[in-house]
Amino acid sequence: MAEEKRTVCYDTELEMEAYRFEGVMQKFPNHFHDYYVIGFIEAGQRLLVCKNQEYIINPGDITVFNPGDVHSCEQLDGRALDYRCLNIRKDAMERMVREITGRSYLPRCKRPVLVQSELAASLCELHRMILAGERDMGKEELALLFIGQFLQEEADLPLEAVSCEPEEAGLKAACTYMDDRYHQPVSLDGVSSLAGLSKYHFLRLFTRSMGITPYCYLQAVRIGRAKQLLEQGMPPSETAQRTGFSDQSHFTHTFKRLIGLTPRQYMRIFSGPVRQPARQGGRHD
Repeated sequence: MAEEKRTVCYDTELEMEAYRFEGVMQKFPNHFHDYYVIGFIEAGQRLLVCKNQEYIINPGDITVFNPGDVHSCEQLDGRALDYRCLNIRKDAMERMVREITGRSYLPRCKRPVLVQSELAASLCELHRMILAGERDMGKEELALLFIGQFLQEEADLPLEAVSCEPEEAGLKAACTYMDDRYHQPVSLDGVSSLAGLSKYHFLRLFTRSMGITPYCYLQAVRIGRAKQLLEQGMPPSETAQRTGFSDQSHFTHTFKRLIGLTPRQYMRIFSGPVRQPARQGGRHD
């Protein structure tokens, strides 16, 4: 049997806890939390009882508990539970709802089990970023987009229609800001304030107009400049620092994802011997 492992990390920027359970056989009796819990089942089939209703939860399912929802669960298939979740305090949820909708409200999620939900990919990526201690703008961007989609699809809070007509001057100012300051920490607060919009509405407008999120735009700018520096022979470690990446590992991962080569592989393309043109006539050694 695999060794049981439990990991928890609190993100001070998002005010969320990320829990990770691996190899857990424990039965959880009736209990409740005073915060929201959004979880993802990675392995193990379980019987969940929430507010006196029974559910069979399987790998790939999302579980959702409002503050005060009484629930219990136990294994069904004899396999250990692998599970990850985000715990969100009521004040943090209210803050995000206000950012997204302009209203102070504590939503109630409509169902405790989302079977094979498309939200799982965003949930797991956000969970990974929190556990990894990432501090880039992309983490807050993903958190707002995930919670916004989650509220729209699963909560009792109808989102008001928001105009998505491009604000060209504001978006251009945001792009110029990222073009000029790619080598420095860039925050969602900073770029959204240039457009005079809330962070969530700026994300929606920018993504609809540009076809990519602000963070993806910033990454593309950074990688474009990194290519120029690597072509000039700058080592990858220094290039990462000069282009605003938090560390070389993050730089290498992003560069390979966008370019298809590691930074060092790309640099070697431009550091090979210069070929001399062949002489006309005579021997060609």
